[in-house]
Amino acid sequence: MSARGVSARGLTVVGVLAVLLGAGALTPAGRAEPDPAVFSRASLGDQGEPITIEARPFTAFEPARPDRLRFGRLHFRGGLELTSRHKAFGGISGLVMLDAARFVAVTDKADWLTGRIVYDGSRPVGVADAAIAPMLGPDGRTLAARGWYDTESLARDQGTLYVGIERVHRIVRFDFGRDGMAARAKPLPWPAGLHGIPSNRGVEALVFVPKPFRLAGTLIAITERALDGAGDIRAALIGGPQPGLFTIRRHDGFDISDAALLPDGDLLLVERRFTWTTGVAMRLRRIPQAAIMPGAVVDGPELVGADMGFQIDNMEAVGVHPTATGETVLTLVSDDNFSFLQRTVLLQFTLADE
Repeated sequence: MSARGVSARGLTVVGVLAVLLGAGALTPAGRAEPDPAVFSRASLGDQGEPITIEARPFTAFEPARPDRLRFGRLHFRGGLELTSRHKAFGGISGLVMLDAARFVAVTDKADWLTGRIVYDGSRPVGVADAAIAPMLGPDGRTLAARGWYDTESLARDQGTLYVGIERVHRIVRFDFGRDGMAARAKPLPWPAGLHGIPSNRGVEALVFVPKPFRLAGTLIAITERALDGAGDIRAALIGGPQPGLFTIRRHDGFDISDAALLPDGDLLLVERRFTWTTGVAMRLRRIPQAAIMPGAVVDGPELVGADMGFQIDNMEAVGVHPTATGETVLTLVSDDNFSFLQRTVLLQFTLADE
């Protein structure tokens, strides 16, 4: 959805977007050992269909104040509006950054998307070496052919990628470092405590916790808006040293759309909200890693918030990477729902020094 102010077109977009938006344990011993080479070039570009992605860079996150760079606890590096003539491009809902440039993403329609962000200094200016391919199920058929197409979340453990499929309540893993886009899904047992959640409010975010953190070996699965009796958001710790359930305090009607791990082990949440009066809003929150444990109700401070006065759309995916100088970069991408009324927007921020 365009965030260029509430015009007549903007109000129309708000209405359409309302319709679009409404639309056992894993243990380290129980999963395949990831490829120690992590991701080869073959994993990222030599498979799949090459596509061209056009990018329109912008330098103002808040168009009304184009010189402003500090937003909450973040510094804005730059943004891109992305388009492609390829019919499968769009619907980006999960993202992992392999380094400062290379990425792997998933779309709502169960496609892989890989590529490389191009920079002018520290500012993103384009996307190159992009490729797309359908995700494959255990039998080699596409996930979409099985009806497993609402792929909403993505997490990485070295060469292994985990994908959450919202409407059918499944989590699958791929040996992507070894097989690239030809990798086949291997279903994982569904967490017992998440049975019975609404079909369109299922797992929306996955985060794998690596060593040396306290929860190393844990896959964190967070629902979009599966609420407990107190109105908080349900989540699960799968595998690792402390498997179980916890909840995330819900504030101001926001739902969770993605999450990632920060370099210090804290959990970064991407949240969004839609109302008829204000349209779409986005918020980032930080959850201390020490608070996450079975039975906990976790909460954390807001890093940044934005509404339709900013260059946002339906923000659904986030990736984190460090720079050579020690900065932490957050990359966010929107899900355009394959609608001409919405945009695929890529935003980059760095965490500001406290």
